Amino acid sequence: MAVKLFVTDLDGTLLPSGKEVSPENIRAVQEAAARGVVVTIATGRMYRATLPVAQSLGVDVPIITYNGALIKSVQGEVFYSDSLLPENILAVLEFCREKNWHIQLYSDDVLYYAEANRYSERYEALQQIKGQAVGWQELAKRTAHVTKLLSVSDSQEETDERVRILQSEFEGRLVVMKSHPLYTEIINPGISKAAGLERLASLLGIDIRDTMAIGDSDNDIPMLKAAGKSVAMGNALPGVKDVCDYVTGSCEDNGVAEAIRQYVLQEK
Repeated sequence: MAVKLFVTDLDGTLLPSGKEVSPENIRAVQEAAARGVVVTIATGRMYRATLPVAQSLGVDVPIITYNGALIKSVQGEVFYSDSLLPENILAVLEFCREKNWHIQLYSDDVLYYAEANRYSERYEALQQIKGQAVGWQELAKRTAHVTKLLSVSDSQEETDERVRILQSEFEGRLVVMKSHPLYTEIINPGISKAAGLERLASLLGIDIRDTMAIGDSDNDIPMLKAAGKSVAMGNALPGVKDVCDYVTGSCEDNGVAEAIRQYVLQEK
C-alpha cells in the first residue's frame, strides 16, 4: 500500500515525556510531507497544548485533538467539533466531588478545575499549559462547548479502578478510558481517535486503506485498528503491540522517524 495519510499519537510516541519533538522525528515528518504524504497528530491533548508541537513539525494540516472531539488546522480552521451534554457534565462533576477526585474540564480550549493542587500542577507541567482554578460552583457553570473531562490519579492502579467505576456509573451515556497511567478521560460515545482518523481521511478524500497510524497506549488501539496499517512503538503496552502490523523503535530512540522511513518512505 502507498501511505497517503500518516497519523501519530503524541505522548510516548512522537513526544518523550516533558520534552520537545526530536530533530530526527521532525526531519522524517518533513521528508514524508515533501513526498506528498499528509502527516498529522491524533492526541487526547487539548488543541492549545498540541499546537506548538504541530507547528514545530513545519506542516499545516488538520490535527485531531481531545481524542477526536476537535479536528482543527494549525491555522485555526475547524473541521469537526463535538461537545458533552451539560447534564452529563454536571453529573460527572458531582460524582467526582463526592469521591474527592480531582476533575477538570475543557471549555472553548480553556482548562478549568475547582482548585489548584498537586494533580493540576502535575498535569500542567506535562502539558506545558496553565489552567484556571474557579471553585466548584463556577466550574459547574462552565458547561458550554466542553470537549472532554479528565481526572488525574496518583497511580496506574488508581486510574484503572477509577475507569472501572466511572464506566459502570455512566454506561451508555459517556465513554471512559485511560489515556495515560494517571489520566482518566471522559468523552461522548462515538468520539475516538479512530473516528477522528476516519473523519479526517474522508475530509481529505483519502481511502482509509491508504492510512497508517502509530501509537503506544490503550486509547490508541481503536485508531490503530481502523487504519490501513498500524505501528506500535517499542515502548507500547503489550495490548497495543498485539493489534499492530509492525513494531518500531521506542519513543526515546525516534521510533516515529524509523517507522516513517521504513514503512512510509520504504527506505532500505
